[in-house]
Amino acid sequence: MSTAWNAPEEIQRAYRAACWLEVSALKPGNVSETSPGHGMTAADFHLSASVTAGILTQPGLSLGESICRAVAMTRRRVGFNTNLGIVLLCAPLARAAGDCGEPRELHERLKRVLAETSRGDSARVFEAIRLANPGGLGSSDKYDVHSPPRVGLRRVMAAAAHRDLIARQYVTDFEDVFAIALPRFRALRVSRKTECCAVTELFLYLLAQYPDSHITRKHGPKKAAEVTRWAAEAHALLASFTGVRARRHLEQLDARLKAEDINPGTTADLTVATLFLDRLLKQYDVNMATTRSVRRADTERMAVRETAFFSSENDERSYQRWQ
Repeated sequence: MSTAWNAPEEIQRAYRAACWLEVSALKPGNVSETSPGHGMTAADFHLSASVTAGILTQPGLSLGESICRAVAMTRRRVGFNTNLGIVLLCAPLARAAGDCGEPRELHERLKRVLAETSRGDSARVFEAIRLANPGGLGSSDKYDVHSPPRVGLRRVMAAAAHRDLIARQYVTDFEDVFAIALPRFRALRVSRKTECCAVTELFLYLLAQYPDSHITRKHGPKKAAEVTRWAAEAHALLASFTGVRARRHLEQLDARLKAEDINPGTTADLTVATLFLDRLLKQYDVNMATTRSVRRADTERMAVRETAFFSSENDERSYQRWQ
């Protein structure tokens, strides 16, 4: 049963906030508020988040159906693919959040969501991929998205996990998000001047750790490895560069990547998933703090009532009968 932190409207709010924060931050090669690219603007991502949030929490849909409907809605309202990877990562998180009582259960519930996926989920995800038509999509001898699936979604993702970071999350129960990206982001948020700065650095850290799957599909593994090296250099320079100098360096790398039509889109998708998970957990913390505050206020009001009652003509026996 949903509690305040994981009610559908709260999950939707966390999802939209994650999408908007990610696109607010400068991320070399990727779209941001100050740097459009690849035929897309920040407004396209704002709209995509707004029109898909409700679908990800709509009751009665299978995981594959929610993914397919969200991608179809994006295609209808935005006109092109902005969020296939985001939806693939955030839909399981949204479903797990809605089904668990407390955040400490979230990861275990996510494991069940992923383990329970079916061949029907595979079919709907295949349809979503065909609708989105992401750059670099080709055919495969095994589990081709242009053919009816023969196995469940988890097995489909396992076949691609060695070359695709999003598929890998389905197989490892989002280990990269829970164990690496989330702790990194939370540490950065404490030490950096703004949350956007923390997002930028998280993006560079992830890109420096993992060759981007979208770049690999579109430009090949050699170029993906080269971009990973550039990201590692930029990430290292952030430790010595500050303010205007740091931003200038990132803007130069951003321009260089976009001039070559290189978009680290999978890294941006992982960043959104990390921010979404962080927002879900933060909402629980806020809700618990509010609950404790309300309980304290109720306790104080009751103490005043009791004091007034006992100071009147009634005695304790009368109070016990009143209770």
